[in-house]
Amino acid sequence: MNTAKIKTLMGLSSAGLILAAPMSVWAHADGQSISQDALVSAAQTVSCELENGDITTCTKYVVKYVPDNLVIGPFCPKTTKQKGGIWHWDGDETGLYRIDESFLTMLSEQGYTFFNEDGQVLITDVRTSQPASQNTCLQASFDKSVEMTILLPKVPVKSETVTELGTVAKVGLALDGVPIFADAPSVLDTGHMPALDTCGGHIDPGGWYHWHATSTDINSIFKSDNLDAECAIEQNASAMFAYAFDGFPIYGSKEIDGKKPSDLDECNGHIGTTPDSPKPSYHYHASTTFPNLPTCLTGVVAKNNFTTNAAQGIGAHGGAGPGQGAPGHKGGTPPGFEEAAKKLGITANQLFKVVEKNGGRKLDISAAAKELGISEAALKAALPKPPR
Repeated sequence: MNTAKIKTLMGLSSAGLILAAPMSVWAHADGQSISQDALVSAAQTVSCELENGDITTCTKYVVKYVPDNLVIGPFCPKTTKQKGGIWHWDGDETGLYRIDESFLTMLSEQGYTFFNEDGQVLITDVRTSQPASQNTCLQASFDKSVEMTILLPKVPVKSETVTELGTVAKVGLALDGVPIFADAPSVLDTGHMPALDTCGGHIDPGGWYHWHATSTDINSIFKSDNLDAECAIEQNASAMFAYAFDGFPIYGSKEIDGKKPSDLDECNGHIGTTPDSPKPSYHYHASTTFPNLPTCLTGVVAKNNFTTNAAQGIGAHGGAGPGQGAPGHKGGTPPGFEEAAKKLGITANQLFKVVEKNGGRKLDISAAAKELGISEAALKAALPKPPR
């Protein structure tokens, strides 16, 4: 038997990457749902409390800093002559780009220079140090001691209102055991670029790897965008990619018959049959644009559904919320928020949460000021200007 066939039987691609196993009976998150290569210990069924106060059962997963055999990178190129990962630029000439000389030159022309006069890219390991210049490419290193504990409801419960997924909000857990988070922090907010690899993931400042995209259906986006990039993970636009934190499954951008799904709700979900369930049930679909993840959740999530023993970053001790611990955010908030918070007599965490809740860079000053109990003028005067 040849090596390629052996790897296929073992659940690995020829590139050494984890492939999702067939899921003929997986109706909900259970002990068989997540790759064994990612688990620190066997999955458990535990009692848990949902955010609406209901007591129910959840499947508890304890996963590693990165699954065994998962090949990651590249992220930041060492020089402008090399090709790194990808980045979704939201400034002038918005779009998904490969991090290369052409893209970095374009950013420099817009006032964001990530390389020196010798063409060396300015790179910072945000797990061990802080950026020393106004614009740096962020690439954290692993902390192999890190473990993450995740709770997913065994029986999903619909919420009365949807939960919007802002910057680096918790989305779900991929079948390969990699956590999934919403859009990475914008360069326009921080001045720094937390580069993603060509499968849409990177390492958190806490030292563990996570996705910012549906990696098993990302090559179709590269193709439609004419982007010179490829994710080596097996692609299948109809297959299940993950479980959202509310317990509902997330599939690729196509139905079981290969057609684009119809009647999707605001969170990109609907009720229908799937490759794993002939009985119609609610599930999400990946979108056809980057980042190709649901933008909101329709179900209720469990309390304390993501924790980690990491010293910093998302889920670290101290209760990092959406947006906290993101690469380039010192202490969980963007540059200048500590000073702004002091002027306003509140914590940086309070200020950041209100800003994120009320539009981020497109901030509704009136709504944010009202929520903080301060004047619009005071808020405008205190907030840091976006770095350029």
